[in-house]
Amino acid sequence: MRCAPHCVLASGNIEKNRASEMPLDDITTPTLLLDEAVCRRNIARMQQKAARHAVLFRPHFKTHQSRRVATWFRDAGVTAITVSSVGMARYFADDGWHDITIAFPVNPREAEQIDDLARRMSLGVLIESPDVVGQLDRRLGAAVDAWLKIDTGYGRTGIRDENHALLRETAQAVAASTHLRLRGLLTHGGNTYSAANNAEANARFDTSRRRMLAVADLLRADHTGLRVSVGDTPGCTAAEDFTGIDEIRPGNFVFFDVMQSRRGSCLADDIAIALACPVVALHPERQEVVVHGGAVHLSCERIATPGADSIFGLVAMPRADGWTAPIPGAAVVRLSQEHGIVHLPASRLADLRVGDLLAILPVHSCLTAECARGYRCLDGTTADHFAGRPHHTWRASSQR
Repeated sequence: MRCAPHCVLASGNIEKNRASEMPLDDITTPTLLLDEAVCRRNIARMQQKAARHAVLFRPHFKTHQSRRVATWFRDAGVTAITVSSVGMARYFADDGWHDITIAFPVNPREAEQIDDLARRMSLGVLIESPDVVGQLDRRLGAAVDAWLKIDTGYGRTGIRDENHALLRETAQAVAASTHLRLRGLLTHGGNTYSAANNAEANARFDTSRRRMLAVADLLRADHTGLRVSVGDTPGCTAAEDFTGIDEIRPGNFVFFDVMQSRRGSCLADDIAIALACPVVALHPERQEVVVHGGAVHLSCERIATPGADSIFGLVAMPRADGWTAPIPGAAVVRLSQEHGIVHLPASRLADLRVGDLLAILPVHSCLTAECARGYRCLDGTTADHFAGRPHHTWRASSQR
């Protein structure tokens, strides 16, 4: 079960909240608040960094998954994007995006949908075996960009950078195919997310960068024009050396979260979303508050805190223009499906009443946004989310 935010629009259109003159007065259930000004500032900062280093900014849209937020990227000059599924690619293609990379290992079962998209736009997919090349090529009719997925140490998926034989074999299979065009090499250095600080994230990013350049040198002897694509928020935020890199694909930076603020990628003021949760019970004897906002709203992501148990979010007070700075000593300490247990200092708890709202800053913004399926902006309007769209069965384009 998931609880959708109040008055979320699935269509991507914007609807004024007419229920109340006060932006938060009509919130009755867990509602994901979005600060547009902070979000735009985060976008501008990363776009400016990409421009400074002369790399293409191809942001990953898997964090926000919103057509409305996507317009803020357009306003910043972004023209190429990354998504994590064929369905998400279609969602944004229908909104006018025409240069999309699906940064997830290609699924041959979706070949017909991929082919339909490729007839409409420039589409990139991830390849990591010669067998997949053959399966896909037999089912395609349109040209599709192929990126070799490289594992530079994260260990999730991809061809290991030192596996020269498989790298050469896969690249050659793509080059010999009819419908796939060998575009370049792509990696996600996800091990930067477990770095303790920016210096460690930068070191891991640089190790990944150098391994990618070694692979590029290996394959460029037989395949010219290969591009190098990297992408992760901690690495792209911390790094200043992008030598040899052609494009970056960070995603989480658009909202940031507690995890990123704790490891130094951002300040608490850079976190652009907070879950507004109604207070449903007070337990001053143990300095705890129960809110309607549990695992189905925040996800089960947690983060360790020095000298204490893990927490599931930081706590702030909502206000008409957003929310306050995190309350010192306050955190979400336990979750069940619908309940969130918040520890509050006694001095702050004394001011609360059942029916008040607390604003929870999420540990991991990507999963919280996925749970919420939509956003409430601070001006009372709403913004869409891909997961909250009406279900439509895929049909092949009538142009085929």
